Amino acid sequence: MRAPPQSAARVPERTSVSAGDCGLLLVRITIGLLMAGHGCQKLFAIFGGEGLAATGKGFAGLGFHPGEVYAAIGGGSELLGGLGLALGLFTPLASAALIGVMINAMVTVTAAHGLWETEGGVEYNVCIAVVALAVAAIGPGRFALDRPFRWGKGGWPEAAFALGVGGLGAAIVLSL
Repeated sequence: MRAPPQSAARVPERTSVSAGDCGLLLVRITIGLLMAGHGCQKLFAIFGGEGLAATGKGFAGLGFHPGEVYAAIGGGSELLGGLGLALGLFTPLASAALIGVMINAMVTVTAAHGLWETEGGVEYNVCIAVVALAVAAIGPGRFALDRPFRWGKGGWPEAAFALGVGGLGAAIVLSL
């Protein structure tokens, strides 16, 4: 008699740390902390930033009134979205925050300058948005605070949530 075939659903979870686990952690920490730092520049005038009042004037110059409120929203989205991405905490929501900010930056500032960053174009914004969307789709990985939760596994619903909420948030801000 033959033994019944083992179900694919019973494959044990791997116990060793893979290069993919470490690579995803490196991407999350790097992009997340850089975005959090970028938010701190806007909000707290650290890391070479101008702070909320000066950033608010810049936002007002782009047509966002009151400028300081929009600067706080943008800086807060970068700070909290970046920290969430770095920690792997509420990853789809953190990704949505970064995607929304990058869409706004592209529409209001960089799209008029083409693709390349050297000309002031969208290159940087596209890279950040795509990394955030990819992390939502892949999931934050093994070394994430989200790991025990359903959304910590990534997938199409998480990617759709990040892109949809980020896009909707950007559309709301741009329409006001």
